[in-house]
Amino acid sequence: MAEKLYTASVTSTGGGRDGHVEGDGNIDFDVRPPKEMGGDGAGVNPEALIAAAWSACFNGALQLIMKNHDVDVSAHQPEVTADFSINKDPSGEGFRLSGVIKAKFKNQEQIDNAASLVQEAHEFCPVSKALRGEADIEAGLG
Repeated sequence: MAEKLYTASVTSTGGGRDGHVEGDGNIDFDVRPPKEMGGDGAGVNPEALIAAAWSACFNGALQLIMKNHDVDVSAHQPEVTADFSINKDPSGEGFRLSGVIKAKFKNQEQIDNAASLVQEAHEFCPVSKALRGEADIEAGLG
């Protein structure tokens, strides 16, 4: 297993997707199902949280990759959007997650290798790796 650099600890209470999350000093809010899933949409949902984490992590990875390739980050500031979905499983049992991440750059036409920078960031980004199933995870009683 890899050497830990940081661990976030967040606890869910209440109804899970219709409950509350708290922890890590800065997280303390209600979680609510989106209107599309029968909720009131008055809170954050798990898919939005994953999309936020993925876009932020990917943007950081992309900027590192840009620097490694001598691309001026300030002149080509990236903007990263993650779309993350919950879907019905085709088997009819349960749900599956899916996502798409897209990056665009300021003055993108001036970057010859923009697409390869994005692909390299996708290979490097820890959240991208985890979403591809490359995370060391476990479950148990607390």
